[in-house]
Amino acid sequence: MERTGWNRQLRYAPYLYISPYFILFGIFSLYPIIYSFYLSLTEWNGSRDKLFVGLDNYAALLRDHYFWLSLWNSVVIFLMYVPLMLFLGLIFASMLNSNWMVGKGFFRMALFVPNFVSVVAVSFVFVLLFNTQDGLINTFLMNLGWIKNPLPWLDSPWWARFSVASMVLYRWLGYNMLLLMTGLQSIPKDLYEAAYVDGATKVKSFFLITIPLVKKMLLFCTVLSTIGTFSLFTEPYILTKGGPLNSTLTPVLMLYNESFQNFNFGYASSIAVCFFILMMTVSLIQMRLFDEK
Repeated sequence: MERTGWNRQLRYAPYLYISPYFILFGIFSLYPIIYSFYLSLTEWNGSRDKLFVGLDNYAALLRDHYFWLSLWNSVVIFLMYVPLMLFLGLIFASMLNSNWMVGKGFFRMALFVPNFVSVVAVSFVFVLLFNTQDGLINTFLMNLGWIKNPLPWLDSPWWARFSVASMVLYRWLGYNMLLLMTGLQSIPKDLYEAAYVDGATKVKSFFLITIPLVKKMLLFCTVLSTIGTFSLFTEPYILTKGGPLNSTLTPVLMLYNESFQNFNFGYASSIAVCFFILMMTVSLIQMRLFDEK
């Protein structure tokens, strides 16, 4: 009888131990997703009763110029900083992974510090830097005589996108560099020594050995950067409020505006659901690309 009770405890104990995770996941992750999908089928401003409208919010969203503009802005910002970030990240990772580099710990910390500094604090610093009238960058460039008139960093659509991309590049360069460094450290040193014996230069080894063997890590960084770019909120909100002319409006910033400024929670939920589907599609592409057959 005692043995039967002990066997029952052994059978159910693992489920008991992992149950807190599933309970918390259901409360804080699964339930909000299901409730958001339900809200996307309604018209609700937070005070009146919910009015079921079916797929009308999705139909309106697909006709919404600002929704497509937010996706276009994300694509432009992505193209402005991700190729440069991956290139610089790979260069810095190669340098910090080499034997001749001194002060590796200092440079790794210096490049990674922006990643854990508060994004709000960094945003306000960039506001001071890119201010059109008395910003430090315009003042510096005019004192050097490189420009005659202040550049509209935050007042012109393309310069505003460039400013947001610059800030994202500054914040995430060190993080991607560390990811690429882990890929570099997995490459056997014997490959480089064999290449040097065969007469290969360091540049040739970089293109023929380093880049092909870190290709998957480069792809991983690209997918993470894609999701991160479409999820941008704090940077464009503090720097430009989504302007000028909605040139830095992102899907998440549009969701915020619909929710907490227009109080159109049903329409905002449809944005959240479409954003979730978009990110899930990107994740499936990532899994497909990493699938080795």
